[in-house]
Amino acid sequence: MKKRKGFVQLAVLHLLQEESMHGYQIMKELEDRSDGLYNASAGTIYPALQDLLDEGLIILQEDSDKKVYRINLNGENRLNEYHHLEEFDFWLEWKERQFWRNSKEAVHVKKAIKQWEFELRKTIKHIRSEPARTVQLVALIEETTERLKKEFS
Repeated sequence: MKKRKGFVQLAVLHLLQEESMHGYQIMKELEDRSDGLYNASAGTIYPALQDLLDEGLIILQEDSDKKVYRINLNGENRLNEYHHLEEFDFWLEWKERQFWRNSKEAVHVKKAIKQWEFELRKTIKHIRSEPARTVQLVALIEETTERLKKEFS
């Protein structure tokens, strides 16, 4: 599963484990399961469904006028692997993630990350003309990474 949509894909697999659904049902159910905090869009759900199809984790039934998605044995196995790795209630985690994404703290973190990324790109552009400073930048990144691990793990 692609990292960007991995949690949405897992949510879709969980839903399809309960029952077969079409795309709109999946979007609505994901919104309901987050108590309205997640507003699923076709631009997120249908590419996630396509990825799951491409990975052979779900199948598409086109018997009726709607495309209905159903989990298959590979998808069931993926969920079983995931459950062995993670020891928590998936839907509780889903709600908590959506709540966090909508919090003012998350907005502050995203703003700080955006500024950091801007400065990092500017620095990389600068060190292209001074390659010897690459070592200094790598050391700063490694130091920051270690500090994050120590303070927040």
